[in-house]
Amino acid sequence: MADRDLRDRAAKGLSEDWQLAIAYNAALQCATAALAACGYRSSREAHHYRVIQSLALTIGADAKLVSRLDAFRKKRNIGDYERSGLVSEKEAEEIAMLARQLRKDVENWLRKNHSHLI
Repeated sequence: MADRDLRDRAAKGLSEDWQLAIAYNAALQCATAALAACGYRSSREAHHYRVIQSLALTIGADAKLVSRLDAFRKKRNIGDYERSGLVSEKEAEEIAMLARQLRKDVENWLRKNHSHLI
């Protein structure tokens, strides 16, 4: 799903809000895969927050990455539930870059720690 989302967010004509939401979903799917590989899943309450925070414990993500992803989680929430037009082109590109890197990091981590799942 992450690969699909990373590909789809590059479609022409999408607003920056939507590009961010799609790339954010790719990152969330990667974090969810890492959590599932460890035998866990997040509760429904604060699901996105918990999955993002779990990256420090699953793949050993540094605090800066977790913090940036959490900031994008908040930005996506505003765009989805409150108002649109707040996402810049730079932010849409940054979350896409973070999601692509996270996808690589999770895949490498899976190969090293849970190769039977690949």
